[in-house]
Amino acid sequence: MISRRMFVAAGASAALSACAAPVPPAPPVPEKPVYPPLPAHYGAITDEPHPVPAVPEGIVPPHLWRQQVENPYPDQPPGTIIVDPSAGMLHLVESPETAMRYGAGTGADAFSWDGDARLQFTRVWPVWKAPDSMIARRPEFAPYSVANGGMPGGPGNPLGARALYLFQNGQDTLYRIHGACEPKYLGKAVSSGCIRLLDQDIIDLHRRASHGARVRVLPAEAPAALRVLY
Repeated sequence: MISRRMFVAAGASAALSACAAPVPPAPPVPEKPVYPPLPAHYGAITDEPHPVPAVPEGIVPPHLWRQQVENPYPDQPPGTIIVDPSAGMLHLVESPETAMRYGAGTGADAFSWDGDARLQFTRVWPVWKAPDSMIARRPEFAPYSVANGGMPGGPGNPLGARALYLFQNGQDTLYRIHGACEPKYLGKAVSSGCIRLLDQDIIDLHRRASHGARVRVLPAEAPAALRVLY
């Protein structure tokens, strides 16, 4: 038999339950995108002076893969390189109809400089020389300063397998298109470096690019936050 005290307690509990806010369902966990297998040209390269490891599967989305596309800049002459920092893309114009498109990781330099430049020279497995401004932030890079001769080319060098050096009116812009982009940062903004490509892609671009080619860097707005790599 239910006593009066038990009845009152049950009623109070029911009233409190009715007034309580419903517990919202847990937000769904976003599914990790599933990408198709990478093209064969992103495999390991073993005939270079230093090994180039294969790009891991499932990290680089297909729109950032190197591929021939319809030329979005048909007014530019063949050989022109056009960098769009906001889109994280680099195009090499082949003809009025086609261009080679590469995914690129952009950096702070890509948002502070734009305009036209000349591809003055290139380097294979280039030496990296840490600028004084970087050494001021990261003293551990002092052994790789200009005065100390920089870091020899090879694994771990921030410029990767190739570097294209851009000049304007005969002066070095200090702006580079180079390799060593970590796949997870492709198409994204990072705080140091200029325009980074996967090593497989910078090797391909280096092979196709012409000495003295025009390089156009489109203006872009810097993102709210830039990830610090070095």
